Amino acid sequence: MKKTAIDDVDVQNNPLGVHSERRPVSAVLGTEDFAMNFFRLQPGESFSGGLHTHHDQEEVFYVEEGEATFTVGRDRDDEVEVAGGELIRFAPGEFQIGRNTGDDELVGWALGAPASRHDWDEIESLVFCRECDEETGHGLELTDEGNFRLTCLECDTVFEP
Repeated sequence: MKKTAIDDVDVQNNPLGVHSERRPVSAVLGTEDFAMNFFRLQPGESFSGGLHTHHDQEEVFYVEEGEATFTVGRDRDDEVEVAGGELIRFAPGEFQIGRNTGDDELVGWALGAPASRHDWDEIESLVFCRECDEETGHGLELTDEGNFRLTCLECDTVFEP
């Protein structure tokens, strides 16, 4: 058994600076088969750096307080509002990005399974490729310096935002 308080979990934000507070609770609790991240998002901030999917992990988001809008689908063909007290689930391979679209702070959780950490090789982000001159799927990797490195799945162009 392991116990912690949210305020005792260190803040570890996305390298792209898209949110103010992300606390990786599962790392502190030592979970192996379940990921849990706590977020406080200010208006306009997002849970992640862009439209993406986890090919190996399903995700559930719980909005405790505030309001989020999730853009869903590779073609961004759906938007779903999620209010305080509501949850939304994304299957492996389903593209999404969630943002605080309200006027107040959002308090929420991102939950994932079957692993406690992302397999970076199984994440795909849709990003504009400078070489292809269009938005394409990109593989994502975390560098030793804590930055993201993106690789176009069409032409293999590599860049770090």
